[in-house]
This record gives sequence, C-alpha cells and structure tokens, in this order.
Amino acid sequence: MSNLLVLLILLPAAAALVCYFVRSMAVRRLTVLATGGILTLSALGLLAQGTFAPTEVGSFLGIGSDFLVTVLDFVLLGVIYFYGYKHKSLLIQGFTLAQVVLLAWFEFFMVGHEAVPAMMGDQLSLIMVLVISIVGSLICIFALPYMKEHEEHLHLKKTRQPRFFFFMLIFLGAMNGLVLSNNILWMYFFFEVTTFCSFMLIGHDATEIATKNAVRALWMNALGGLAFVIGMMLVYTQAGTLNISAILALGTTAPVMLTGLAFLCLAGFTKAAQVPFQSWLLGAMVAPTPVSALLHSSTMVKAGVFVVLRFAPAFAGTFLSTGVAVCGAFTFLACAALGVGQSNGKKILAYSTVGNLGLIICCAGINTPLALTAAIILILFHAISKSLLFLCVGTIEQSIGSRDIEDMRGLYGSNPRTALITIVGILTMILPPFGVLLGKWMAMEASADSNIFVVVMLAMGSAMMVVYLARWAGSMMGSRKPGARAESQPMLIRLPLMTLCLGAVVLSLASPWIYNSMLAPWIGSAPFVVGFGSLESAHGTFVVVPLFLVLGLGLLYAVRAASGYRRVKIMPPYVSGANSASGDGAYVGPMNGDVPFSTGNLYLGEMFAEPKLTPIFNALAVALIVLMLGGAL
Repeated sequence: MSNLLVLLILLPAAAALVCYFVRSMAVRRLTVLATGGILTLSALGLLAQGTFAPTEVGSFLGIGSDFLVTVLDFVLLGVIYFYGYKHKSLLIQGFTLAQVVLLAWFEFFMVGHEAVPAMMGDQLSLIMVLVISIVGSLICIFALPYMKEHEEHLHLKKTRQPRFFFFMLIFLGAMNGLVLSNNILWMYFFFEVTTFCSFMLIGHDATEIATKNAVRALWMNALGGLAFVIGMMLVYTQAGTLNISAILALGTTAPVMLTGLAFLCLAGFTKAAQVPFQSWLLGAMVAPTPVSALLHSSTMVKAGVFVVLRFAPAFAGTFLSTGVAVCGAFTFLACAALGVGQSNGKKILAYSTVGNLGLIICCAGINTPLALTAAIILILFHAISKSLLFLCVGTIEQSIGSRDIEDMRGLYGSNPRTALITIVGILTMILPPFGVLLGKWMAMEASADSNIFVVVMLAMGSAMMVVYLARWAGSMMGSRKPGARAESQPMLIRLPLMTLCLGAVVLSLASPWIYNSMLAPWIGSAPFVVGFGSLESAHGTFVVVPLFLVLGLGLLYAVRAASGYRRVKIMPPYVSGANSASGDGAYVGPMNGDVPFSTGNLYLGEMFAEPKLTPIFNALAVALIVLMLGGAL
C-alpha cells in the first residue's frame, strides 16, 4: 500500500521535474503517457486493496515527513507572497502574510507535534483518487497534441510546454495527497499547492488578460487559505489533535469546534468557486482548454467540495449544516440563471460546473445518507461528463476558431465525430438514465426532507440548467450536408474523447453496482436497495438498466430512420409562404426586397443579463455566508 501511495503522490512530482528539465518533446510525451498509465493502475490497485486505516508516513532522506511538510508550507507561502509582490496585489500579500503569521503561531506555540498518522483511505478518498488519477491523466494526454497546435496558433518562438506539463502533473499529485490526508496540516499544504498550480496554469499564456485572471484566482484562493488556517486553529483548540479521523469522531461537541468547521467550509467555498467567489473560475476560461478541463473536473474545484464533504459528519444536524445546504442550493440556482443568458461554450460549462458544485455542497449540508450518496455520485459522473465537454469545446475551437455555440450550428456537417461526442456529453448531464441525473434525482429526494427553500431552489435550478444545455445540443444536431464523413483527429485527441464518452455511458449503466460496492459501505445506513438494474428507496425507484434498453432500441430506430437521409430532398425553410424566388432560403420582405433567412437561439438577455444579475447574486451570497458563520459562532 505504501508503494501505491508513493506512486500516486510523488510519481507525478518526479515526472513533472522530467518534463521541466528535459526539453525533448519525445521524452515529454513518453513521460506523460507513462505517468498517466501508472497513475491509473495505481488508483485501481488502491481500490482493489480496499480502505485502509490511518497510517504513518516515514522519513524522506532522513528528514521527518511532518517537519518537511512544515518547511514546504512556509516556502510555498513565501513564493505566493513573492508573486503577490510582483503583480502589486495587496490582497495576495495581505492574505498570505496573515497565513504566515497565524501558521507560525500555530506551529511554534500551539501544536504539541504529537505523532499523527498522515494518510487515510476511506471510500470517499478512494473514489476521489480514481477521478483524479484517471480523468486527470486523460486530460494530460489530450494536452500533448492540443498544446502543440495551441502554441502554433500563438506563434511562439520558444515553447512553454515544459512549464505547462510541470504544473499539470504537480496538480495531480497534490490532489491525490489532499484527498488521502489524515493530518489536517498535510491537507492544508496540498490545499495551498493546488492554489499555486491553478495560478500558474491560468496565467500560462502570459497575456494581459491571462495574468489579470490568474491574479484574481490567487487572491481569492489565498482568502480561502486564510480561512483554512483559522478553521484549523479553532478546531485544534477544541479537539486537541490534528488527526482528522479523531476530529470526525468527536462530532459537534462544542461551539468552538463548530466555528472552526464553518471556516473550513468557507475555505471549501472559495476553492469550489461558490457564489460570490465564482469570478475566479469564470476568468480561468482564458487558460488553454486542458487547464479548464482539469480545474473543472478532477482537481481544483473538487478540492473545495472534498473539504466540505470530509468534515460534514462533524456538523451534521446543526445550524451550520443548514447554512451549508442553503448556500450550496443558492449557488446552484444563481449559476443556472446566469448560464441561460450565455452563448460562449466555455462560459456555459463554467456556470454549469459552479452550479453542480453548489449542488454537491448542498448535499453535504443536508447531511443525510441519501444526500451524501448523491454528492459522491455527482462528483464521479460530473467529473467524467464535464471533462469530456471541455475537451470537446477545445477541439471544436481549434477546428472552427470559435467557442460560441451559435458558430457551432450545424457542426455535424463538418465535424460529425466531435459533434456527436459533444452531444452525448451534454445528454449525460441532463437526461436519464445517466449518472449526473441520477445524482440530481437523489439530491432532490434528499432535499424533500430538508428546508423548503432548498427544494424550490434545486427544482428551479435544475429546470434552467436543462434549458441552456439542451439548447446547445440542439444547435449542433442539424446539418445541410448529407453523408458527412468523420473528421481526422490525432490519436491522442481521439483516445481521451472516446474513453471519457464511453466511460460516461458504461459507468452510468453500472451505477447500481457502483453504489452497492463502493458507496453503501461508506455511507453505513444504505438508503437504496439495488433491484434488477435499478435503485429502490422508500421515496421511489430510479430504473437504470431498463431505461438503457429503451434508449438502445430508440437509438437503433433513429439510425435506421436516418439511413434514408441521403435520399431526402433538402428543402429551404418554410417562411409562411413568403419564400423568395431565388430559392436560397431568403424571404420576401418590405418593398419586395429579399431578406436572408437566419436562425439563432433565444438567450433572454434582458431577463438573464449577467452584468445585472451578478451583483445581486453576489450580495445575497455574502449575506448567506455571514449568516452561516454567525450561526456557528
């Protein structure tokens, strides 16, 4: 087991150094491919071995691991402070300096430095390791050909790929370290590593807008780091230990503990880009597509929801738990509303990500076995579908030069393979019997026994999310070119796309058995019984296999019906009989002039205008967070 932990955490760091110092493209390609393969096998091996109790980590080159992490903490904070100084950001400097002061006080005057088992592997950790190692590796593999074309587009004289893959791989190791940590100081260290990696990757292209958004991401997450340190100090004051397992076993024993947990939740909110912190993740769109995919699916934002989920058992049944649920549900609703007015593909996916993370955090706040099951299901399937969609948008953007969904209209005619994979990815986000909708159904059932406001926000948010995703899928499905041929793609582009697409479908089909073997043991009180390919509870039944059979029959019928497409005569649009004699789709307008026919989506810009709604949502979210923190005091 210890060897697997080393591979999952330290191998990406070693591979990152190889990518940075060995400038050969062939070596970099081989290193990324080998690292991805080893991480995948190691994650599967750890899953096969099963959960493990908190375990100690030995010394490294004769240096105690706890001491090494402490030193690296201060070094990393020093580096972050330097970048704050370099970019003249008083917020970064202030938040980082506050962390240094508080951490120094904590390390030298509060902590007894008792031996704490550093690593722990429960079902939550193992599932997170699978998501990080497999999905993250596929994104890194996709980045190999993508970044080559990206740099050709930018006309760079000197490649920045060594630096790029250095931080991509470090990110994966840091995330594995975070989700496996049993020492809260270790968790904080890896938490900060993800902050720094995201800053460097968002600013990778070194343009003015990239730097601006990277700095914003750094100061917001530095605020989260400060909240983490404060929460850690308050929790230690009450619990007297850094052992996360022991802290969870104590439960809600005192108001001071609850206050510390509230600050840890706030740290998770910033990392998960919850409203009002969503602007840093929206700004991350300027980064190359593999960065967006990594941030949204398997690393950065998942670190935020993991922190909230990890400590959720300690605040179950409290006002803090209700506050977390309401904040998460509000983010889900707000981002669904903001997404309706968007036509930028990446921005739609960004709002969808923040909203779904809000749904996961809401489930952590509801804090029942059913809600926690929904949270894990959503983490797993959202990571797969969202990484697939981001990679699809990147592929489309490099093909047509735009990420606007209006420019993707009729994409099937020119890029049928990418269009179909994108449509499948969207459908796995909004339709049964796929995993994301299964998680949403569980969340809705769990919320039925919760706050009525939570129920209403989840229902409204779900409806609006379907609107903007279904609208996008519909735009790509039509084509005026019969018999479209699949476009050529590099193998390392096609492999991740096909793997993630297949994974989203196959794992959804296997979701009842995934629940039975991986989730039910962690939840303890199993809210579902697995029937014939279905999940049954006291509230209702979600049929999986029967729906897949119906879906398969429908697909066969559609393919057969479409086989006669080439024999169909393509007609111009019917415009109430006012078609122009030119026959090119124009219609006769005022003064008998020809008016070109055009189609477009309805975005309801007046109702869902981002500049108008964002300040309102931010103000309401701040008020909810203040109430959450105030209730925990």
